[in-house]
Amino acid sequence: MSPWHVIGHAAAQSAAEVAKPSPLGDMALGPQGASVTIIEYASMTCPHCAAFTTEVFPKLKSAYIDTGKVRFIFREFPLDLLAAAASVMARCIAKTDAPKYFAVVDTLFKQQNDWAVKNPLEPLKLIGKQAGLSEESFNACLKDKKLLDGINETEAYASDTLNIRGTPSFFINGTPMQDEASFENFEKLIKPLLKT
Repeated sequence: MSPWHVIGHAAAQSAAEVAKPSPLGDMALGPQGASVTIIEYASMTCPHCAAFTTEVFPKLKSAYIDTGKVRFIFREFPLDLLAAAASVMARCIAKTDAPKYFAVVDTLFKQQNDWAVKNPLEPLKLIGKQAGLSEESFNACLKDKKLLDGINETEAYASDTLNIRGTPSFFINGTPMQDEASFENFEKLIKPLLKT
């Protein structure tokens, strides 16, 4: 069975509800005016999200995002306190720099087995240090109530309004993706939406 057999299911009321940005502002790659927008809701501790980010996302980025055909938005949907802490740290490191944010998220997912286990604080602190956070900044970051509240609001809205029940969950131009999150399935959905 492929690692994509579990995908969060969502049924939104409208594309406008899906498009509503995170209270913290959306982290996105790709041009604003792209004909296709993919929105992912993910949890930093979700192994299926990590598999998507390390195995499928690089292909999507190369074929569609870097070529200006797709805008990709990442939104936090923490499934536990540890995922929320990792999300807060990524936001602290990146501030409003989306490419930096995606680089931190990529590192968190690639090293998920190291930090999302027994004693997560030290490995998380190390990732933060490698990204430029001092220990003092790291500790202050994890206590940043505004960031945590924003992430929790994003998750609550996705759960209550968009009916997201698991991660990763994807929307393509406002429509929930129901298939496996494989590159081939993304391509099948993206190609008909591209402007010719």
